[in-house]
Amino acid sequence: QVQLVESGGGLVQVGGSLKLSCAASGRTLGTNAMCWFRQAPGKDREFVACINSSGSYYRDSVKGRFTISRDNVKNAVNLEMNNLKPEDTATYYCNTKYNSVNFWGQGTQVTVSS
Repeated sequence: QVQLVESGGGLVQVGGSLKLSCAASGRTLGTNAMCWFRQAPGKDREFVACINSSGSYYRDSVKGRFTISRDNVKNAVNLEMNNLKPEDTATYYCNTKYNSVNFWGQGTQVTVSS
């Protein structure tokens, strides 16, 4: 089993920044792909960014503003978000797959006020 715990969400004004963190426990994830998804009220959960042994990947709308990175010492993945926009408002979820099973964190709320 893998447990994922997100932190770092909050309320920020348009143009501001936040850094989300996702700490994993139960397994050392090493080079496992680790991803961030988000879900806004009334909308489907959507991919935001992933990092694996080949590199990092982003949805188009966050490219150039968000940066995903991993901290192998802390067995964690971070998402640095800059120049935030109201449309970034959502609950952000950390995700990884281990032994073909998807694991999710409980989510952290990000609210961008205009």
